[in-house]
Amino acid sequence: MSNYKYALAVKRDFIARHFLVGGDWGHENFPNSHHYVLELQLSGDELDPHGYLMDLVEVERRIDEIVARYRERLLNELPEFAGLNPSLEHFARILALQLSESLDAPNIRALTVRLWENESTWASYTIQRAP
Repeated sequence: MSNYKYALAVKRDFIARHFLVGGDWGHENFPNSHHYVLELQLSGDELDPHGYLMDLVEVERRIDEIVARYRERLLNELPEFAGLNPSLEHFARILALQLSESLDAPNIRALTVRLWENESTWASYTIQRAP
């Protein structure tokens, strides 16, 4: 996913609901559930003094906090989706921005969220951080 020397990844799965708007997408136009799998990858060229790209316990705590907000929720009702079609792409971007804001590690140069909607479909969003 990146051209950096080190990468650290964490996965979480959760169920959330949505319905698509603005087009004719058949059953997706009605409230339905997806078993999402969120893959977070952090990348960078340097490790911290402890030999970590970032403390895994901290990464897991932050990702669990963010995933908890969406678990078993109807995405259309959440303020971050106001005026947006709750597509897989928008959801991946929203999660990436939230995770980027909550993860504080100076050696992280890129953060990528890959969000799976089912076994064969995913979208991703990458944030590059300045050195």
